[in-house]
Amino acid sequence: MILTCPSCGTRYRAESANFAPPGRHVRCAKCGYLWFHAVAEPEPAASAAPFGPIPAQPERPQTLGAIVTERKAAEPDPRRMTAEEEPRGSRLLPALGIILVLLLLAAVGWTAVQYRPTVVRLWPGSARVYGAVGLPVNLTGISIRNVNLRQQVEDGMPVLFVSGTMVNVSTRDQPVPQLRAILFDDSRRELYRWTFDSGIPSLQAGASKDFRVPLQNPPPDARAVNVGFAGEDVQ
Repeated sequence: MILTCPSCGTRYRAESANFAPPGRHVRCAKCGYLWFHAVAEPEPAASAAPFGPIPAQPERPQTLGAIVTERKAAEPDPRRMTAEEEPRGSRLLPALGIILVLLLLAAVGWTAVQYRPTVVRLWPGSARVYGAVGLPVNLTGISIRNVNLRQQVEDGMPVLFVSGTMVNVSTRDQPVPQLRAILFDDSRRELYRWTFDSGIPSLQAGASKDFRVPLQNPPPDARAVNVGFAGEDVQ
């Protein structure tokens, strides 16, 4: 049976066997209110023999806290909302934002690698960035390889010879621009620089050709050389 406190409305589930007619006083375990819960007499059966009066027993109010099995339903407290009760959308939005940022970064990185010649043409300073990460950019389509420095004496005069190989690494014929050479000493200090014509006007796709250029009266401390295209920064 269900009992409801007339004062605070708290509901209790109680055993009917604890409430014999005509009823008994009960006390609310929550607010302490005392009231009499009436129980109707059962209908006498037709074949039942009459019984004498039942001696009255002294009544003692029963506190419902000992027999409580159900409390009045209350509205859920939003401050106690568990993770399972939170809207799924509120948890998915941050994850979707992170995924979109990662996809955007991946797209930017792929574009920067695939179209790095275009990036370098628009921003020449980016060539050093690509070179630092092992992705050098060759805008001319020609690679300078096997650079060598050799000094000797001819007719009593010191002569320095700079040699190397020009290779067309592109898929089409390429004109060969002027070259630039820089001499360094042992401490990598720049001593002298000049531009020269390699004597190779152009190279067919995939072709290679050697060059050898003399320099009269070079700096005596020259120990290394850097050869590139005219106007190109030192790598």
